[in-house]
Amino acid sequence: MSNNPGKFLLALLCVLALVAGSMGTAFAGMVGTGQLLAAEQVKMDREQLLATLSRADVKQQLSDLGVDPQQAAERVARMTDAEIAALSEGLGDLPAGSGVLGAVLLIFIVFVITDVIGATDIFPFIRPVN
Repeated sequence: MSNNPGKFLLALLCVLALVAGSMGTAFAGMVGTGQLLAAEQVKMDREQLLATLSRADVKQQLSDLGVDPQQAAERVARMTDAEIAALSEGLGDLPAGSGVLGAVLLIFIVFVITDVIGATDIFPFIRPVN
């Protein structure tokens, strides 16, 4: 082994500390059906919003409003679950037939609000509140 038992003991303690420190604690808990459904709904809503943003007519509307469609899609991808749920709920409340323009306007309003609160910086003419 080693000529110096103190060094061996110190090395053994270091290895044990590294091994013990790298092991994480696992937490188990019950996951309710409601939580799973809510998570799946948010995932579907996010995919639906991204699919809407990828349509040519929506991209044109966003460009007309001065929003880069690629940047809008990136922002939607980074939205929180609560923001996605609120945006989807707003889109669901729109009357039939106003889909594209209503969706673009709703997304535009969400971006303006997030610019005002300082969460994003899309529009240079909007100053965030401090």
